[in-house]
Amino acid sequence: MKPSLTIDCNTCTMQHTSACDDCMVTYLCSEHTSDEPPGAVIIDLAELRTAKMLAEAGLVPELRHTSDG
Repeated sequence: MKPSLTIDCNTCTMQHTSACDDCMVTYLCSEHTSDEPPGAVIIDLAELRTAKMLAEAGLVPELRHTSDG
């Protein structure tokens, strides 16, 4: 199994702050159609590296997820 990172809005210490306004995870999870809160985004190491590279280039916001655990 490839190493992966699970990013869940429910475990983020930045949830319900202004950081959510342009968060990549908020955007990815916003496409759900149910009345339930968005779930988690699971990305592998290569995808995480790509997201960091895009953020460093200023093309997407930086990953702001901060877990309290």
